[in-house]
Amino acid sequence: MTGTLPFSALVKKRTASAHSSSEGAGFMTDLMRGDGCREDYTALVAQHRFIYEALEQAAATMAGDPVASAFISDKLTRLPALDADLEFLIGADWRERIAPLPTTERYVARIREVGATWPGGFVAHHYTRYLGDLSGGLFIGRLMARQFGFETKGVAFYTFEEIADPAAFKEDYRRRLDAVPWDAAERERVIDEVLRAYQYNTDLFIDLADGKAAAAV
Repeated sequence: MTGTLPFSALVKKRTASAHSSSEGAGFMTDLMRGDGCREDYTALVAQHRFIYEALEQAAATMAGDPVASAFISDKLTRLPALDADLEFLIGADWRERIAPLPTTERYVARIREVGATWPGGFVAHHYTRYLGDLSGGLFIGRLMARQFGFETKGVAFYTFEEIADPAAFKEDYRRRLDAVPWDAAERERVIDEVLRAYQYNTDLFIDLADGKAAAAV
């Protein structure tokens, strides 16, 4: 039952616990409180590159869909920023020096699957990533810049130069989500997919933490 809540509010309510669990994962907690190093941050950026490549390829596929297209905006595109960050953090040969972790491979496969066949699933992943980037992601970017002495290079991913008012952009996004004519069953499927996306994100942090621990041995 969806009750009388707008769909965007329902999604937020039903996924709040999973969202908090993802944000509180050990790898990110360590990184944000200064216990992580530049290499840890670079590892996260590298995994983001694979995730956003899949998501933005899916956006190109879904651009003609009457529902999904309402959420797609060039202002959100992250790949050029990620490429610039990786060149700064790793070097010109960064493409040969990064590889997806096991969770990233599963995450990417799921994005590609729904991005080719299911508009609601695509929107679920699009919502989870980009609204997060425009919320806590902005804070993370400022924090990483302070911790590692970056100015704009290295944290371009977290800078949305074409979005002057992130709060207004997010509010408009939520209005679009509320306006989608999905029935109750489809809305449940979309919420389940948002939960799945948060779980992938949490699992990725576990993978990254395991890699960090292995490197320290």
